[in-house]
Amino acid sequence: MLHNDLCEKLGIEFPIFAFSHCRDVVVAVCKAGGLGVLGAVEMDAEQLDRELSIIEAELDGRPYGVDIVIPAKLAVAEEFGDITEEKLREFIPEDHQSYVAEVLDAHDVEPLPEGTPRRPGLISWAGDGASSLVDVALKHDVALIANALGTPPPDVVDRVHQSGRLVAALAGKARHARKHVDAGVDIVIAQGYEAGGHTGEVASMVLIPEIVDEVSPVPVLAAGGIGGGRQMAAAMALGASGVWCGSVWLTTQESDSHPVLKEKLLKASSSDTERSRSLTGKPARQIRTEWTEAWNGESGPNPLEMPLQTILVVEALQRIDRSAKGPDDGPGRLLGGAVGQIVGRMNTSLPAGRVVMDMVEEFLEVAESFSDELDH
Repeated sequence: MLHNDLCEKLGIEFPIFAFSHCRDVVVAVCKAGGLGVLGAVEMDAEQLDRELSIIEAELDGRPYGVDIVIPAKLAVAEEFGDITEEKLREFIPEDHQSYVAEVLDAHDVEPLPEGTPRRPGLISWAGDGASSLVDVALKHDVALIANALGTPPPDVVDRVHQSGRLVAALAGKARHARKHVDAGVDIVIAQGYEAGGHTGEVASMVLIPEIVDEVSPVPVLAAGGIGGGRQMAAAMALGASGVWCGSVWLTTQESDSHPVLKEKLLKASSSDTERSRSLTGKPARQIRTEWTEAWNGESGPNPLEMPLQTILVVEALQRIDRSAKGPDDGPGRLLGGAVGQIVGRMNTSLPAGRVVMDMVEEFLEVAESFSDELDH
């Protein structure tokens, strides 16, 4: 019942897909029988190549995946030709820059030490950045390439298929899922409102069967509010072929989450998240902090469109990360990140492999209880 056709196609034991920016989590989940998927949005081609080489050395042939952000369009894309971070910075209003500086100063956030490499603000969202990441992924033994933001471009789908791999894409509406499938996507990830990061406005309980009915027989993975076997069983009952989990790995022992952030997540309730445009310019569910509150209040400017907001705040967030020493100091009160409403159940830091096995065991307990009830 748990090992299905999708498992056979990918060569995995359980249809549990783990999205993580941490390679150690990816490796641990793969070794436990799931499919780890490395989030590459903050990497350049050289770093991704390094990370995938390390993962493959650990996995000894086990399948794994890569998640790359290739947005269908950028809000600023039609205003100028070749998009560079330097060119985009010219379009960031001075009052936004001043406001970020005011927030940091009010929370005693230290400047970056001289010579510290700056994080890129544009990441892989424009130019040939995403294409170069696809090139790297296809040179490795990646079994699945997922696009986290919209329908993958036709050339990407064609290249992945020609190499014998599968393509997945996230969807927050049934019509988006149909567009994915029409473009050749092999697996649709139905991501509900409860999920961390960029989400739509439809909850998982409604969204999953809508997308399953829209794209059947294409397999659907359920995402959003899933961190245990009971939620997995509910998703499968709604027609999903597996689950796509991201938030639940943030507090695992292998996770490279900031220690202060991990402490905050372990204490958070399911009511301690909100959708905010403060990180990227698009609504993204994250832990509620004084940073998100600063962008929600009337005293500050509205967040900019993607990718200008990311470019605006990238150095500020890097400074917050370096400065935060505890959850109650100034920088710590600003420190946050993407996480879903499942955070309320993420109360103990466990090995990622244990999370997989606990999910499987709980799923089987639910399936057995259903069987017993039907027998009566």
